[in-house]
Amino acid sequence: MKICMVCLGNICRSPAAEGIFKKKFPHWIIDSAGTSAWHIGQPPDKRSIEVCQKHGVDISLQRARQITAKDGEKFDLLLAMDRQNIDDLYHIIDQKYHPKIHLIDHHEVNDPYYSASDGFEIMFQQLENATNRWKDTPV
Repeated sequence: MKICMVCLGNICRSPAAEGIFKKKFPHWIIDSAGTSAWHIGQPPDKRSIEVCQKHGVDISLQRARQITAKDGEKFDLLLAMDRQNIDDLYHIIDQKYHPKIHLIDHHEVNDPYYSASDGFEIMFQQLENATNRWKDTPV
């Protein structure tokens, strides 16, 4: 299974999702990307790194990248953090790959970028819960 986690900047939610999924599914290929080019080459937000480390997930070596049209072919699933990410993916990814695009969970994962530190803990818990649901989902 090859999965790409997608959020806006690839510095908060999608790197955390990548780290959590890699820990839970070590036999899968997991990557992450952003729909924007704002943070290309940058490490994850230090608050995401800290909350992930607190829970035993190391994302410190990840670097932000922007999603490309080729990712639609490359990955089995593109898991978006919110509905705006899905809309953006529909404009980037060829229509024949649109069935691969899904929300990571039944609800959106809150973007903690402009929130206080507890927003990052809430984000982590949402991603942890979503990961546990995928564990029980046949793909």
